[in-house]
Amino acid sequence: MSAPIVVPSIHYLTILSVIILFGASLFLVFLTALLRTKVTQVWATAVTCGASLAVLVVTFFQWRCIDKAGASTTVAHAIVLDGFSVVATGVIAISLLMASLVAHDWAVREGVRGAEYQILALAASAGAVLMAQANDLIVIFLGLEIMSLGLYVLVAFDRHRKTSAEAALKYFLLGGFASAIFIYGAALVYGATGTTNLTTISYFLASNVLLHPGLLYAGGALLIVGFAFKVAAVPFHMWSPDVYEGAPTPVTGFMASIVKVGAFAAFVRVVISALGTQMETWRPILWVLIVLTTVVGASLALIQRNAKRILAYSSINHAGFILLGVWAGTVRGVAGTLFYVMTYAPTVVATFAVVTLVGGMGDENHSIDAYRGLARRQPWLGASMAVLLLSQLGAPLTTGFYAKYSVLAAAIDVGGSPLALIALLSAAIAAFFYLRWAMALYSDEPVDAVRVAVPRATGVVIGLGVAMTLVFGVWPGPIATLAQHATLLFNP
Repeated sequence: MSAPIVVPSIHYLTILSVIILFGASLFLVFLTALLRTKVTQVWATAVTCGASLAVLVVTFFQWRCIDKAGASTTVAHAIVLDGFSVVATGVIAISLLMASLVAHDWAVREGVRGAEYQILALAASAGAVLMAQANDLIVIFLGLEIMSLGLYVLVAFDRHRKTSAEAALKYFLLGGFASAIFIYGAALVYGATGTTNLTTISYFLASNVLLHPGLLYAGGALLIVGFAFKVAAVPFHMWSPDVYEGAPTPVTGFMASIVKVGAFAAFVRVVISALGTQMETWRPILWVLIVLTTVVGASLALIQRNAKRILAYSSINHAGFILLGVWAGTVRGVAGTLFYVMTYAPTVVATFAVVTLVGGMGDENHSIDAYRGLARRQPWLGASMAVLLLSQLGAPLTTGFYAKYSVLAAAIDVGGSPLALIALLSAAIAAFFYLRWAMALYSDEPVDAVRVAVPRATGVVIGLGVAMTLVFGVWPGPIATLAQHATLLFNP
């Protein structure tokens, strides 16, 4: 007689967020297939926003569950429910909500019909949530691929632009290469430890001494390289500027937010939770990545005149700062990393919302000169953009200031003062292009200047991004407390 199939126990509240996002995506797919006409943008956006809000409600109940019963795992210990995953899921849901509203107005302006954007965005968000909840290298890989496949198609969403197709091809080729490196690293780690479960890897390394650790070191290094591709850390950043420029602007904003959250959530779990006992081995690698990423990202942004390429290099610089918390490898470092992505995600979506408006019909007008005098023509829009840029700079009274402070302080606590100083110098370099852009907003208006139409939904997203930046910049306590209490299943 054949052995019975053993089905693992499933705690459905843990995976409910992924089910909602995938379910909403499949619902739109079936609706598109069954209806004779294309699904309207209003309905597609309503379903996406409804799914995002439902996920936010689920995270509230998940947090209460953790508060009462503590962190737990399910599906044969492959999925984890802890404070870290809940907060990361909430940030992804907020980013999806904001990005879908911006995409709705962009689609109406460009005459795009159908629900393809919303279907792919929901699926990609589900992959990002899966990465945040993963407690196994194979599950991380699955989430990574689900997220990436949706983004590959979204980058090529504008079929009328050659740059969009070129960017998608470059993203696909380099992304596939990064995925191959990651899964090869996972295989080597499995060979060294006999498991792909992150918690089991941690216990194995804590209770055993490897006489020949070369296999583990090679596997861990390849995992770091795979993550570095996804977060656009130098020298694995080559795809980022071209993809940011070629993709439709709402897609760029969506990608800049959820990729950072999902990839860094998984990065923290692998490097700190699973491989934390070998932290001194990984720190030199991360040290080099941080120096290159912060300095190169800030320096190359200086010579850019395209707004989207500037934000691409800005994103690279931010990735270097977020890596500071990972390099620290402490509870404070994890909290600083989480606070950074919590505040950066809505800020960057709101920034790209302004860029979408200024880009105009055809989404082509992305020169810095297009922003000259914007604050004189439309004071609230120009002031909003200035606030969002200053937050990314790290100016006081914005969330960006406390975000940078939190990761720098975490690095200094473990003897990373030279590294923190290099990151601060890169921030000083970055101040030049942020302030140049902000000054252009208040410069004299060009003769052919025109007012930018601001649809209601996009205006709400910009207002929400600015409000979060200023309110929690002056009063960072609630978000900082949330980040501190959002602990990992296995703490460093």
